[in-house]
Amino acid sequence: MKVIAFNGSARKDGNTAILIREVFSELDAEGITTEMVQLAGKNIRGCTACGKCFENKNQRCVVDNDFANDCIDKMIEADGIILASPTYFADVTAEMKALIDRAGYVARANSFMLKRKIGAAVVAVRRAGAIHAFDSINHFFLISQMIVPGSSYWNIGIGRAIGEVEQDQEGLETMQTLGRNMAWLLKKTVPNTSG
Repeated sequence: MKVIAFNGSARKDGNTAILIREVFSELDAEGITTEMVQLAGKNIRGCTACGKCFENKNQRCVVDNDFANDCIDKMIEADGIILASPTYFADVTAEMKALIDRAGYVARANSFMLKRKIGAAVVAVRRAGAIHAFDSINHFFLISQMIVPGSSYWNIGIGRAIGEVEQDQEGLETMQTLGRNMAWLLKKTVPNTSG
């Protein structure tokens, strides 16, 4: 089993990555392979609404000169997907939104190819707006017919400067609970596993 996480932060290895690693610690403990893809510094543009993915049905976006298809390939291979973002103006980053739009459209064009995969949102926030960002990510999972595990609170960590989320004990515990619930759900839903 494998979980792929996409860190939508412009800061590589910042608070969002720290929160992802908290989830990963629980997944790793359960023997689940994890990988983080950091979108920082990667070129990923928004959807052009060309509709070619509905014509081609090849599990790819026709715009092939950026990082989106690499991400889509990793989503296809994974059993679980974490989309993580800091809160920018009460929503996800532009890079994360571009990935959501492109991957979501390709998935729908290819018979909902992400359906029944496990999806979890992770959000870092300085003060407010995190619930809207959290909802934006979960809307992608739900419209893609994915399965979303719960946690002990919304999957949000509070901090501004890099490392400050490590002082948010409740946020860290929420990520750990999410990791344990995600592992349990993966073991219940992915074929040829027990748990």
